Amino acid sequence: MATPPGDVNTVHDMLEQVWNDVPEIGPEDRLKFEIAVIELASNVMRHADTGTGVVCALVVQTYPDRITATLSDSGEPGDVTLAGRTLPEDALAESGRGIPLIQALVDELRYDSDDGFNHWHITRTLGG
Repeated sequence: MATPPGDVNTVHDMLEQVWNDVPEIGPEDRLKFEIAVIELASNVMRHADTGTGVVCALVVQTYPDRITATLSDSGEPGDVTLAGRTLPEDALAESGRGIPLIQALVDELRYDSDDGFNHWHITRTLGG
């Protein structure tokens, strides 16, 4: 997946194929995982692009007890703080919701950066 020209529709299509390949993953796990991955991908596409585009690679893996996604992007390394994130106090705020939303939907969200790439890791325990 690359942006531009890729977009979140590419992510939707990929996840639909995952669900077809692994039908035993239940609807609640699918929905929560998919929302988290789409939110992450859209945030990366929106915020990591400094004007020249950003290249993204998304890997989704399924296991008997969990599903994982790793999104790597070529955007500028960010000053990312994951611990202690909460929703904005202003109910109408349009930014600052992404990471807390993702954290509410999955069991683990990690971020690291190396060799010019950002790496986002999501894990959702199945049936959790």
